[in-house]
Amino acid sequence: MKHRIVVLGAGYAGAFSAGYLARQLHCDDFEITVVNAEPDFVERLRLHQLAAGRHLRHRPLAEVFAGTGIRLRLARVTSIDAEHRTVTVTDGEGIDRLEYDTLLYALGSTAADHGVPGVDEHAFHVAARPSALRLRARLDELGEDGKVLVVGGNLTAIEAATELAESRPGLRVSLATSGELGGWLGTKARRHLLRAFDRFGITIHEHTTIERVEAAAAVAADGTAFASDATVWAAGFAVHPIAAASGLEVVANGQITVDRQMRSVSHPDVYVAGDSAFVIGENGRPLPMSCASAGFTGMQATAAIIGDLTGRKIKATTLTYFGNHISLGRKDGLFQLVDGDAQSKPGALVGRSAARVKSAIVATSGWAISRPTFGKPSHKYRLATTREHSPELVAG
Repeated sequence: MKHRIVVLGAGYAGAFSAGYLARQLHCDDFEITVVNAEPDFVERLRLHQLAAGRHLRHRPLAEVFAGTGIRLRLARVTSIDAEHRTVTVTDGEGIDRLEYDTLLYALGSTAADHGVPGVDEHAFHVAARPSALRLRARLDELGEDGKVLVVGGNLTAIEAATELAESRPGLRVSLATSGELGGWLGTKARRHLLRAFDRFGITIHEHTTIERVEAAAAVAADGTAFASDATVWAAGFAVHPIAAASGLEVVANGQITVDRQMRSVSHPDVYVAGDSAFVIGENGRPLPMSCASAGFTGMQATAAIIGDLTGRKIKATTLTYFGNHISLGRKDGLFQLVDGDAQSKPGALVGRSAARVKSAIVATSGWAISRPTFGKPSHKYRLATTREHSPELVAG
């Protein structure tokens, strides 16, 4: 009987990891199944562009995984029984239960509502394709006349606000953030950010905490009501409660606690990659939820799975966060490097050069995901007859 590896999620972390495992593990010994709710690979880094009106390349997962030996199951994960190694899923035909020997959890994250009343009912977000398309439809209704309020001061909020202002110049775009916009950036980067907002005519409301979202307004803690025909909620990310409900050990925000090899500390046959993993980086701080972290954790998780199942040494992937890369519309951007303490360095790459670098990174990620085995599956490692989890890593 083949060793059953089930990968939950086919985003940046899940799709990459599944393809790499298919390339490295011998198909006679291993069966890899990917479970994903949507039939296409979603370029989450471009969802703010989709919402603004841009058409993104269609990447069907059936085509992505064709010829790799990976089985694709289009279904929504509803629960995990980590003790009995089963995953419950639902699709158009009903409820099913999948058994696994090794699980790779890569379900990612979505927008965090922080318990603010009205967010679910009245706000839009760009952390998932359906919501981005819903926002796009609303903006189409508004045409060239309407008020859009973006709530949040993080990278997603900044990219959404600038993309909407550039792509739909007739809209009056504003942004409300509980802190100082770009306050974590170095002097050069923040100056460039504020100039971009000024160029786009985006109104900034700093030190403004939104406590309620209504159909046509967002209300701040001091009672100020900001009229809005479309409120875009971009105030951080949250992971799905499935992990905590499954009995896996999680931290307060629901991320799964893993060791340095990306194994669940409570269930070592469960590995985690992407936003759902709580892991400490090289600087002693938790890795942030980001595409970069998806790459690091995906590489480490697959290395650990291969090592644990085939008896090979597990190579260490450096968990170093280098900085923040932010698009400011299509032709502008900034890249803020950080030091070992995750503090912004004084200098930054800004302008068209930063935009071109960001565009190249996003395009390369999409290209790599679309070629999970690079056309040459090698299937070289066999299942070890005796296996144990290695507590140590070796230099890559």
